[in-house]
Amino acid sequence: MSPLIYGLFARSPRYVEKIILEISTIYLRLFFPHALISNENSHKSTDSGMMAGKRRKPQGGYGRWRIIVLRRIVQLLFLVVFLVLFIKTDYNGSDHLDAAVNLLFRLDPYLAACVILGAKTFIALLLPSLVVILLTFFLGRGFCGWFCPMGTLLDLCQKILPAQNKKNITHFPNLGFFLLIFALISSSFGFAVAGYIDPFSILVRGLAQALYPLTNSLTVGFFTFTYRELPDFVNAFTEPVYDLLRAWVLPSSQKFFQLAYLSLFMLLGVLFLEAVQRRYFCRNFCPLGAMLALISRKGMLAGSGGNDDCHSCRICSKGCRMGAIDHERKIDMGVCNLCYECVQKCPRDLISFGFSSAAKTNSRVSLSRRKFIGVAFVGFLLPSVKGVQVLAKNPDPLLIRPPGALEEKDFLQRCVRCAECVQVCLGNALQPSLFQAGIDGMLSPILVARTGYCEFNCTLCGQVCPTGAIRQLTMQEKWQLKIGHAWFDKNICLPFAKGIPCMVCEEHCPTPNKAIRFREVAMVGDYGQAITVSQPYVVDELCIGCGICENKCPLPGRSAIYVTNAGEHRHPDNSFTAYDGYN
Repeated sequence: MSPLIYGLFARSPRYVEKIILEISTIYLRLFFPHALISNENSHKSTDSGMMAGKRRKPQGGYGRWRIIVLRRIVQLLFLVVFLVLFIKTDYNGSDHLDAAVNLLFRLDPYLAACVILGAKTFIALLLPSLVVILLTFFLGRGFCGWFCPMGTLLDLCQKILPAQNKKNITHFPNLGFFLLIFALISSSFGFAVAGYIDPFSILVRGLAQALYPLTNSLTVGFFTFTYRELPDFVNAFTEPVYDLLRAWVLPSSQKFFQLAYLSLFMLLGVLFLEAVQRRYFCRNFCPLGAMLALISRKGMLAGSGGNDDCHSCRICSKGCRMGAIDHERKIDMGVCNLCYECVQKCPRDLISFGFSSAAKTNSRVSLSRRKFIGVAFVGFLLPSVKGVQVLAKNPDPLLIRPPGALEEKDFLQRCVRCAECVQVCLGNALQPSLFQAGIDGMLSPILVARTGYCEFNCTLCGQVCPTGAIRQLTMQEKWQLKIGHAWFDKNICLPFAKGIPCMVCEEHCPTPNKAIRFREVAMVGDYGQAITVSQPYVVDELCIGCGICENKCPLPGRSAIYVTNAGEHRHPDNSFTAYDGYN
């Protein structure tokens, strides 16, 4: 029995099939003309064989290319959908997003399992992951081969960086399962590492924190040059193009990120591994793929490979992008991602896929009890060490979380390091952390006020969070929510240190009753004269810790006013103490 997708295609109405066939034909003529040539040759050879009284096997005609073309069309379609959702995850002039790429993370059963184990409760936001689980049970790892945007990018990279390793043997076939077990166990004991190695998190972090801001910077720089340096008739063409890009492609503003290189190198590392072996990350590292492999091996879809009549032919096993076909031509459905290239390349037309309850080939998983216990022990040990860190006794006072973030332990358990809140932050205040929250807090969002500030009328970060690590707030809740507290460094603040009037921080304070106010103070000037200066102070009950005062402070380098997490809504009993001796 044919797979469901192919069955639907074959039984589609005739006019739909004609449209798909026309698209497929155009695609083949542009990119794979040899397929049509081989189809014509196969017909010629078949006709001549019949005339000679001999029966010949088909030699790879157009019919078997049809599903290959369909898969590539679906891949490109879902990649475009992903990119559109990614671009839409940005400020659009209102405090409401029509769409966001967080749906991708809510479809991820690996992240869903880790988050639910860590939170010790069911999270309704992750219900869409059941769709992928059911799809995998009935259609194998078709999600990896047909829908995954990371997988599509890897296939595209293969065209640019062809694999140098001609041996189609997976280097670390069990590593993905080790990472999956480690992530699940460590998450259940309070050490959340799932987002570090999740393919979607790696992809979105690399795009949001490096490639997308870089694209905006280069584009703005290019069109600024053309506007200033080139004649008007050129600008008559370039300016409409720039307006179009600004309206539909580019972000609302240029943003800057402190871990841009790290996020970029992680993504490029995954992509460049294609030069070593096809789908290297998928075959060796991907924990999501490992989870889908376990489901697929117990699922309904089975693959039938060649037989002894194939003799020395190994075209299918040598060309398999996932290494799913062994030397005996048996297909491991836990590894196969249904690319159908083996079906297309088989000269005897023997390979097929269909629904079966028979036992599947399972040659890849060999997790001994000793290895399992070792991985489980490491997954238990790391959360235990977390309790003896210095941060467990003295948390970093500069660790400021987004408004609506859950209590720190629950927040880290739910945060999957997707960088959605970092990308959508209107004021560019949210940055990925390094070690401010410990190893298990790496890449989680923190507010860095000198880089940006939390916009008073913005609740976008809670809207895009796929796991509920950041609660979605109403505007009234946001206005009253305290995420930190501002402090003055009197050693460098101009009214205190130099007697020079300055009111920039007060002017930018967004609270209706102004959390920053002034006192008239008599002091002695630099030349011994008596002067009266307005010196600022913070009203504790009104300050919400948005950081705009620190961001707008006119002093170069270190700001004369800074924000700590003192008194934040997650810890209302947190004392109002200054940081590092400042007062």
